[in-house]
Amino acid sequence: MSASLWLTDWNWAPSIILGLVLLCGVYFYGVGPLRRRFGWAPEIDTRQIALFLSGAFIIFIALASPLDEIGDHYLFSAHMVQHLLLTLVAPPLLLLGTPAWLLRPLTAWRLIAGVGRALTRPIAAFLLFNVVFGAYHVPALYDLALQNDTVHIFIHLLLMATASVAWMPILSPLEELPRLAYPAQILYLFFQAIPPTLLGALITFSEAALYPTYLNAPRIFGISAIEDQQIAGIIMWIPGSVVYLLALTIVFFQWFGREAGSGDERDVAME
Repeated sequence: MSASLWLTDWNWAPSIILGLVLLCGVYFYGVGPLRRRFGWAPEIDTRQIALFLSGAFIIFIALASPLDEIGDHYLFSAHMVQHLLLTLVAPPLLLLGTPAWLLRPLTAWRLIAGVGRALTRPIAAFLLFNVVFGAYHVPALYDLALQNDTVHIFIHLLLMATASVAWMPILSPLEELPRLAYPAQILYLFFQAIPPTLLGALITFSEAALYPTYLNAPRIFGISAIEDQQIAGIIMWIPGSVVYLLALTIVFFQWFGREAGSGDERDVAME
């Protein structure tokens, strides 16, 4: 394919477009007509709308831009970028953009509330996402997804869903599904940085091409199959772990600021 097609070969598959339209449509129906009808909140914070739409836009770029075509048929490294966008960038933005009152009616359903509490406990959330993410990179399953659109769509949905669950102990908007305390958040994020480090290193230092699809793919940009695999491993290893460590740093300073504020209040009270 010519270089110009990398800028024009967008994926307008109905599953992507309709899925995003449905996601945004449900969101706007909830924060608009339903909010006013049931009096859930006097207004919606426009910053949350911007964050939610940013998350939806990231999903669109990951799945509809030429990144998808390159990742599916040519470069493992491009596919890795796509997966990081779907698991480490879009889910936090969607959670930050979702007000608690929009989700709270769901907790009135005992089954939903029970399942939510069970899945968002830190150990369960950690294992759920990392087992799915790790199992997906088993070569046989990975190549099956690349060859079968139905399986591929299902795995993308599963990755996004389990990634959202994995971020809930840090970013949950609901008191009913509470966030961890700051020290526990730091520990949780530290452990979340370990799986992409280990798996990324394993992929990077593998001497053989792990995925037949990419081994047999036409070479583009002068990158060999092994070089492509090494780049993909580094992308999972470094950016994949850095996102968690950046979140850890933010949580630490939030905790420090809260403790400093509490100390100032105690000092004032003692005067």
